[in-house]
Amino acid sequence: MTQTIQADNGWRVWWQLTRPHTLTAAFAPVFLGTMIAIRDTHIDWLLFTAMLVASLLIQAATNMFNEYYDFARGLDNENSVGIGGAIVRNGVKPQTVLRLAFLLYAIAGVIGIYICYQTSWWLLVVGGIAMIIGYLYTGGPYPIAYTPFGELFSGLFMGFLIVLIAFYIQTGTITADSILLSVPSTLLVAAIMMANNIRDIVGDAASGRKTLAILAGRSAAVNILLSFFVLSYVWIVILVVFGIITPWALLVFLSIKKPVKIINIFKRHTEPLKVMPAMKDTGITNTLFALLLAIGLLIGHIF
Repeated sequence: MTQTIQADNGWRVWWQLTRPHTLTAAFAPVFLGTMIAIRDTHIDWLLFTAMLVASLLIQAATNMFNEYYDFARGLDNENSVGIGGAIVRNGVKPQTVLRLAFLLYAIAGVIGIYICYQTSWWLLVVGGIAMIIGYLYTGGPYPIAYTPFGELFSGLFMGFLIVLIAFYIQTGTITADSILLSVPSTLLVAAIMMANNIRDIVGDAASGRKTLAILAGRSAAVNILLSFFVLSYVWIVILVVFGIITPWALLVFLSIKKPVKIINIFKRHTEPLKVMPAMKDTGITNTLFALLLAIGLLIGHIF
């Protein structure tokens, strides 16, 4: 039986268009990278804010590109789950969504120029590449999201790279510790994309996509998602055991109930609406993990 999804009204149209449950993929790495840096320097909170806003704008714009191009390719309809729905449910013109996405990119670009002026102009190249990847994720003739490499690119550019940029703009360098502490962020941002692809596996297969979830099969895809979670927590344990980071970093285990719940939902249900809470909780896991790790590092630094 098909369940109709209600249209949004007023400001909710634009809020849902940003796909707020995915914005943690932008916030968490920036916060984590900054908290890693706090052990080595005094934080410039204006730079932190600029980096955070730019990352959120790029993530929101990427979601809007997704909305536009999935509609343009005939992949979305009024009952599609996990989309903003501005075009197919709320009657917003497709070109309006596309223009808004480019506007957010432009604002992020201006903020990026300020960050480069305060730190290094090399970041203009790095940030530019990240923005191009954000567009090509669903735009262009060969969208990354339609291939088995979606998790890899999202993890590297929205997880790993953002942590390192956030660290670099505060310290002016990249350290071994900052690289090692970027690994869980990489895995958990990739997990957000994997959860999304598991939820959409039937519709994506019908539309001709070749995501990792489709190629691996649903059962194996859930196990891959589980491995992302397990490796993230085990990685922290390894860093603590080898004395690379403070034992306070083990605070991340306070968030472990979330991934357990997520995997259970994906194993019990297959309908997109029923697994949507697991998709949202994957984003929350990314945020909780980063917050708890950052708090642990801060406590270890103070004491």
